[in-house]
Amino acid sequence: MAKNVEELFTLQPVVMKQLQTIFDKNRLAHAYIFEGEKGTGKADIMHFFVKLMLCEQPSENVPCETCRNCRRVDSGNHPNIHHIYPDGQFIKIDQMRELIGEMKMMGVEEGRKIYVLHHADRLNIASANMILKFLEEPDGEVTAILLTEQMQSILPTIRSRCQHIKFQKMPRHVLLKHLQENNVSHSMASTVSMMTNELEMAIFLANDEQFALARKTVLKLVDAIQQNVHEAMLVVHEDWLPNFKEKGEMEQALDLLLFAYRDIVSIKANPEAACTYPDMLPLFKEVALYSTYDRLSSQLESILQARASLQRNMNRTLLMEQLMLNLQEGYTFV
Repeated sequence: MAKNVEELFTLQPVVMKQLQTIFDKNRLAHAYIFEGEKGTGKADIMHFFVKLMLCEQPSENVPCETCRNCRRVDSGNHPNIHHIYPDGQFIKIDQMRELIGEMKMMGVEEGRKIYVLHHADRLNIASANMILKFLEEPDGEVTAILLTEQMQSILPTIRSRCQHIKFQKMPRHVLLKHLQENNVSHSMASTVSMMTNELEMAIFLANDEQFALARKTVLKLVDAIQQNVHEAMLVVHEDWLPNFKEKGEMEQALDLLLFAYRDIVSIKANPEAACTYPDMLPLFKEVALYSTYDRLSSQLESILQARASLQRNMNRTLLMEQLMLNLQEGYTFV
């Protein structure tokens, strides 16, 4: 098992309590949908729940980890568990036929049968209709677990026959802890944890040279804006525009700029607030001291408007020059 029970509780306390209560009260449903973004622990908690349902000696709604069934679940060799993954783009009807055939066979193993559909939103129409019939009339002790990041893409008729288990985003303090365990500095961890909730993506960003350059450029611009509009324009032309040639790079940079101004607002409200850029606290505290909430609000609005203009393919040089005037002086030109 990738994570121990304590880690799973830290990651998804509500879901873990919910599943343990279902097991404790012996209210196992025929089918569950585990819905949550990538990185929310769906696969690890599915593994825990499957093991709990099959464990020979569970204690306090936790699998024993040592019985034959627990060991076979961990090794991937339990004959009553079937995992279905998309074959190419979709989960296909032939995969469903094979699964249902296996589930209906008299197996050598007694007890509950469990099947897990990974990326269940990728069932095509034919395979979805076939699994629907099986969900309505399961043969014996059968539990289905459907994993998805996109609940709305699953047929309503399937959704209505499953118990919905909603996974929350990874708490930021948990992500920060994992990042620091992976030797990411506190400052960089604070920034990437605002850009993504998924650990692998956060580690990638933290080690990505382009992202480090983007972060550095954005903070250089924030510093220049506090000096005067000419310094800000200089950074735009010498650093910002050359570094962010692609639309996606510019979009990310504007997000990073927005987080900087959100930091300033947070610090003005609470000097001890958790920040995206803790390494910029001295400057941000000074800016917060001399800025009004109205001024900061209009600056945030200006960055959001610039982001919207980028989506409309406005000339990027003009867009950034206008943004500098808005952030510096609080007026616009068209």
